[in-house]
Amino acid sequence: MATYELLITTEFSAAHQLRLPDGTLEPLHGHNWKVELYLEGAQLDQMDVLADFTVVRPQLLAVCAELHDTHLNDHPAFQADNPSTERVAKLIHDQLAPKMAETVRISRVRVWETSTCAAAYIP
Repeated sequence: MATYELLITTEFSAAHQLRLPDGTLEPLHGHNWKVELYLEGAQLDQMDVLADFTVVRPQLLAVCAELHDTHLNDHPAFQADNPSTERVAKLIHDQLAPKMAETVRISRVRVWETSTCAAAYIP
């Protein structure tokens, strides 16, 4: 079955400290995180698009704006979980998935914490 894919990217800056296995925190440090949101679906809408960039992009920007210029450890989503790149990707997915049309699904959220290191959440 044929599938359409759409990719929207954005960036935000934030700091974090991972909790190490011994319970200590790594040194506080920040990243300029790059986010890739992948959408997929088998059918196009009345405009012949999978999803309207002008609708989905502001939704992604709003989620990332809540993370921008913050210490991720202070975010409610990371009170019980490490603010790892993998968890950041899942958080973005979980906040956006309910906003997608029934014919569109998020196939992947990839988050880059450096230009050479990324993690993805694939539902």
